[in-house]
Amino acid sequence: MEENGMMNITVLIAGRPYPLKIKDGEEETIRKIVKDVNEKINQFQLTYNKKDKQDCLSMALLTYAVDLNKAQNGELNGPETSNEQPQPDNKDLSDKIHQLDGLLDRLLI
Repeated sequence: MEENGMMNITVLIAGRPYPLKIKDGEEETIRKIVKDVNEKINQFQLTYNKKDKQDCLSMALLTYAVDLNKAQNGELNGPETSNEQPQPDNKDLSDKIHQLDGLLDRLLI
């Protein structure tokens, strides 16, 4: 299954399977991101129990997009840190969101 440093995995997002082709060494990170996304979707489902999964998935994606935008603009820790290097947590969040963005790009192709 592995070729040129790539491997195939299947992840479940909101109960639906998505086959992915990923680089070797990315599996652990991607599975953690998928877990985080599913937890965020579940939180929205509990909070907004009249919304369907698609709405909760969209709200989760929007949450990650807002967090990414804030991280890129140095706003997560307040305006006083906007001219400083991102804190490690901001970089981790930014990396996760970039990986999620790549995952979504692959799923939408």
